Amino acid sequence: MPESIIERNIPKVRVYFRDQFIEGIKENNLAMLVSRKVFDNFLLEKARETGIEIHTKEKVLDLIEKEDCVEVRTTYNTYLGRFVLISEGSGGVLKYKVRSRDTKIEYELGLVSEIPDDDEIINNRFPGTINIHFGIAQGGYGWIFPHAGYYSAGIAGTAQYLEHPKKILLDFLEENGLSGDFPVRSHIIPTGGIKRKILNSRLLLSGDAAGFVDAFTGEGISYAIRSGQLAAETIADLVMYSQKLSSLKAYESACRLEFGNYLASSLKLKKILHRFPETSFKLAVSNGEILEKYLDEVITNRNHKDYVRWLLLNFCLTEPVSRIKSLTLEGNDKD
Repeated sequence: MPESIIERNIPKVRVYFRDQFIEGIKENNLAMLVSRKVFDNFLLEKARETGIEIHTKEKVLDLIEKEDCVEVRTTYNTYLGRFVLISEGSGGVLKYKVRSRDTKIEYELGLVSEIPDDDEIINNRFPGTINIHFGIAQGGYGWIFPHAGYYSAGIAGTAQYLEHPKKILLDFLEENGLSGDFPVRSHIIPTGGIKRKILNSRLLLSGDAAGFVDAFTGEGISYAIRSGQLAAETIADLVMYSQKLSSLKAYESACRLEFGNYLASSLKLKKILHRFPETSFKLAVSNGEILEKYLDEVITNRNHKDYVRWLLLNFCLTEPVSRIKSLTLEGNDKD
């Protein structure tokens, strides 16, 4: 990623639970913060450089699968394509041509506000630090990220339990000295692992549309980029080598092989910690090893599976063994 679009390099995270907090730091940075609008435009321009045909401000209204093609109907035209990759994010409805709608336990609601402030004040208040607040919303958390000239602050929680999300957000902002009349955007965060159907005979889903999101953190950009690459590679192989349509299944297998375990394990981690929030998060902010291990295993290596195993073996002995065992077995690779 070019330095020109990176607003801040973040080496430190501060994790809160109620009136306690703990800090973690990584020398090689935990995250890079960018404006989503700038990042999306960067990707668009990189695509344009390849010479492909791009249509903007043209909404896809319907997709109709036929025996030898897909008919794509938009606000202005009708197109025919051999295959269609649906990468509409979590808010669109085209993905339901492939899979069923999620239940309220399978997705989170996220609300976010961008709050302008002077860069010097932001630097002094959050010097290279992102703040994560647990105990704000059931099944989720609140966050404050320092961008260039503004804070990105929001909350996310499991839709089934989030009855008054805007009130929760406004209370959270006020508690952290960020109250004011700022625009609020809402979005859906699909969780639930990798159990969703992600392809038909000629339609493929990628990214949030496929549900490829870390269930614990809500991060999905890396999975969106990689699943799009895998989909393109699969379709290219099928077209170039005149393979059968059944070869499209290779896309599903590739996704499961490359990041299926990460997604399934992130869901298990979320279930464990949010099933016992008082025990889990109090322990997390009082024991530096838990955060340090998380940063090493999950943030650096994306290895939820090893982290969940380590967490259960070392720190979950305060709960009845039968309850913990039921959580670890729940769903398994089906999640």
